[in-house]
Formats: sequence, structure tokens, C-alpha cells
Amino acid sequence: MPNEHNNILTLEADSNIETQQSKEDLIWHEITNAYRTRRMLTGILGGIERLDGGATIAIIYYKNFRVVIPVAEMMLNLVVDDNHDYGDLALRQNKIVNTMLGCEIDFIVKGLDAKTRSVAASRKDAMLKKRQIFYLDKSSDGNAKVHEDRIVQARTISVAEKVVRVEIFGVETSIPARDLSFDWLGDAKERFHVGDQILVRILEVNAEDPEHISVRADVKSVEGDTSKANMALCKVQGKYAGAVEDIHKGTVFVRLSIGVNAIAHSCYDNRTVGKKDLVSFVVTHIDEERNVAVGIITRIIKQNL
Repeated sequence: MPNEHNNILTLEADSNIETQQSKEDLIWHEITNAYRTRRMLTGILGGIERLDGGATIAIIYYKNFRVVIPVAEMMLNLVVDDNHDYGDLALRQNKIVNTMLGCEIDFIVKGLDAKTRSVAASRKDAMLKKRQIFYLDKSSDGNAKVHEDRIVQARTISVAEKVVRVEIFGVETSIPARDLSFDWLGDAKERFHVGDQILVRILEVNAEDPEHISVRADVKSVEGDTSKANMALCKVQGKYAGAVEDIHKGTVFVRLSIGVNAIAHSCYDNRTVGKKDLVSFVVTHIDEERNVAVGIITRIIKQNL
């Protein structure tokens, strides 16, 4: 006999039967509201498309609505000079947007079509608005919200091996590997990911007007340097496991598992040592000034093939 209790209709069901349609109506209402009040919304950069006329658009997903932003309204930071002449502008824009896929983007709705429920927006307007609020408007103590030495939350918008690009309240800046960590960092992509929110310390701000603002920031000073304390645990003639972070002109940079940066100029294993290999390292001396252990790789424990 089937369990008749499974079929009981409870009062809760009334609130649960919220249809897909009514959910979408709610979100659409929110978008129209934001359009009227010029309120900023945040979505995820989902793709890039080329229209028949040749124009390029970025596709942002706001909940389950597609929002279209023309590339010109994306405020991509394209440096144009002799060193940065990458040819076709559209290709360069595509390249930049591709590295940003999956990142969070603020936008202001510029146009709506209620019939097709399509939305056109601008990232540039949102960024300029944020710049005014966070860099130019002064609070009662005479400081802007974003100022030197303040720790702020930033959005990771693209990551390469040796550099992470972040957006800090409407301003984009690149943070090189040496400013990301006190540890040897062979590949930033192992530790940082597009879409992450990270804490950074503001090192320098130059703000003239909303169009002209630049920022320098780092991550490592927020994390703090634990390697001094770790170095005390490191003994000369001690043998430690470590991972190869980088190899440069014959010098191998190893991150020891005890949390110490180490350098090896020679390797006793007859195989060639490579990045990300797990190695056994003997410390021959400690360079106090540079806070690194110097020594020899005695063997490769596990190759990263």
C-alpha cells in the first residue's frame, strides 16, 4: 500500500511554489529599478561576442539575465605607445576580455527593452562613479576612502604567471609576483584565481579626476612575513623537502616545506630539475641579509612531468 502521508499537501507548499516566471519578473523589476535610479549592479563576465556589424560586445550575467556591454564601455586599460603596439585594437580588446572571463563586474544599466527583456549597460559609468566616491570624495577627516597604507578588498580580474591584475573600487592595477608574496612564487595562477576577492595594501594613489587615477598595491605586506620566524627552524646541514618554484640562469629557487625560501646552484641528481618538482635540499649556509637558505639539491623526490 503506498504511503499516503507522502501525498499530504502542507501549508508550506504555498510559499514554495514560486514559479520560474515570477522569479524572473522579480529580477526584471530589480533591473528596471536600477535603470531608473542609476544604481550599480554586479554581474559575472560570461563571454564575448562579435556582432554582424563587426562591433564587439561583452556579455555579463546578472542572475539569469544577459546584459550586453559594448567593448568601448568596458573601460579596458589599453596602453598605446611604441612598447605596447599590439596591432588590431579589436583583437587586443578580445584578448583582454578573454583573460577576464569569470570575473565580477559592476555596471550601470543604460537601456532596456521590456518586450525582449534585453539589457544594455556600461562598466565605464560604474567605474567612474566608484572612483568619485572612493578616491575623490573626502570624509570628515579629510581623507578619501581609498588612501595610502589602507588595507582594502580588491577583485581579481585576470591572472598570469608573474602578475595579478586587480580592480580596486573602479581602478585597475597590476601587482607583480614580487609584491604578491614573501615566498618564492613560481606561478601566480596556483594561488590566485579570476573572481577571487583578496585583501591588498594601498602603497600609492594618484588621483586628479575620475578619468585619471592610478594605484599601486601589494598583497604580501597584508599577509606579513613569517619567513623570519621560520628561518629560525632551519639548520645548516639540515635536509628538507621543498618544491621548485622557479629556475633562472642556472639558479634554482625552492620553497622548503618548513616555510623558508631557498636557493640552489647545483643539483646532485643526474636528471634535469624542473619547475614544480619535489626535491630534497641540504642547507649549506643561511644568508641572514636576504633571509634565504642556500644549499644543494641532493635528489629529485618527484618530477612534475
